[in-house]
Amino acid sequence: MTKIKARKHSRIGLVSSILLSTALVGAGTVGAQAQAAEDFYKGKTMTVVVGASTGGGVDLFARMVARHIGKFIPGSPTVIVQNMPGAGSLVAAKHLYTIAPKDGTHMASVLPGAFFDPLFNPQPGDSKDKYDPTKFNFIGNGNAESLVCLSRTDSPIQKNDDMYNKEFIVGTPGGGSLVHVYTTVLRNLLNAKLKIVTGYPGTKEIVLAVQTGEVQGVCGFSYSSAKLQFPDALEGKGQQRIIAQVGSVGYPELDKAGIPLTIDSAKDKETRDALEIFYSQGLYVRAFMMPPGVAKDRVDLVRKSFMATIHSQALQDEAAKLMTDAEPNSGEDMEAMVHKVYSASPVLIDRIKKAMAQ
Repeated sequence: MTKIKARKHSRIGLVSSILLSTALVGAGTVGAQAQAAEDFYKGKTMTVVVGASTGGGVDLFARMVARHIGKFIPGSPTVIVQNMPGAGSLVAAKHLYTIAPKDGTHMASVLPGAFFDPLFNPQPGDSKDKYDPTKFNFIGNGNAESLVCLSRTDSPIQKNDDMYNKEFIVGTPGGGSLVHVYTTVLRNLLNAKLKIVTGYPGTKEIVLAVQTGEVQGVCGFSYSSAKLQFPDALEGKGQQRIIAQVGSVGYPELDKAGIPLTIDSAKDKETRDALEIFYSQGLYVRAFMMPPGVAKDRVDLVRKSFMATIHSQALQDEAAKLMTDAEPNSGEDMEAMVHKVYSASPVLIDRIKKAMAQ
């Protein structure tokens, strides 16, 4: 299948067109539809529901966006953040889908499990009538990046190949969390010798467990969070080192450092195909979306405002201070990716589901 790529140079034309469109919105020249949305947001409060605990990578990025996006939405609404952790962001996503107002005043920042778990790990009683992730209005992804495996420098695991030959004790939050699911699939599809210690409330607690030596490392951890929490890990100069990219598409900075892709450890085409489908979600770990049913003009306006926010100098400067990247994907790109995964071969989906469930 065609790989989904996350590269700066491939988005230059897209960025230019988005910034031009945003400028036109600001000048009041995009017509009556955008003007109606501008009238709506004036004096309103927008709530960003964060499907993670405070202090982790998802939360920090969402709060950064919330501090800036109000300036780019015509009407300049006040923007507040509400944390709603649980079940790998499924609690927040289902709240957005079923309870949150559908008028454009609510959006959520969630982990990708919130829109893929119903496909890969359906729960008893769930149905598309109750929760259909393909119907969300995807606003954009704040950063297209790699997920990584990270190990303590005093553990026996010092490179990617070691995971398949030696026991590697890793921490996860359990449940449908991104870290847990990626760790489980790595163990079950690639036969990595992972001993999983689960039950941590979130990535913040796993970071502490790695720092104190309670576990030897973590897999399925976002690279932007790794840079923030373990700034010397890429060079292996501190107590931790990055040993692998958990994905099918390399991230430029990690590629340059020679960090291998776990998918290249697949021993047959069927395993690689299943991993490509599964790993496609990993590019969207800073996802923002609105509920189904929001008026199209409001969705379009917030999508444009989101992209302008991420590309703004003010946000880029803050991202640099937080030691994170902000290279976005559009809401349209996210929507296409979600629909592509949901239309994948049932044989591949079944293999992924079994790997996640073991």
